[in-house]
Amino acid sequence: MSKITSVADLKKKKEQVQLNLGLRENSDAADTHVQIRVGMATCGIASGARETMNFLVEETRHQAIDAVITQTGCMGFCYAEPTVEITLPGKEPVVFGHVDKTKAREIIDRFIIKGELADGIIPVNFKTIDEY
Repeated sequence: MSKITSVADLKKKKEQVQLNLGLRENSDAADTHVQIRVGMATCGIASGARETMNFLVEETRHQAIDAVITQTGCMGFCYAEPTVEITLPGKEPVVFGHVDKTKAREIIDRFIIKGELADGIIPVNFKTIDEY
């Protein structure tokens, strides 16, 4: 973390904190925002999920994408960590595997912004008990 040595540094830090708080405040209206969940269990963190999450936060802010970004525990896809679940407003969630910074950028550019499918989708092949 950088040292605060001037009023300008303090103002910059305040702006960063306020932007991060804005991401959390969006969670009240999560259905109208892109929802991004990053698997941050031990296997995810060991595979680079923290860096992936930090990149997603910065890049969605940079591109002014209304998103709620949260961390979650194990998604059950340990072989494909880091995993990221994206839910576009009004759509079913899609889980992506092996999401590094390059893959995260592709997901933002193709899937979130353009609505196109991107490589790395983990197929969901299960149903809940209510669906039988």
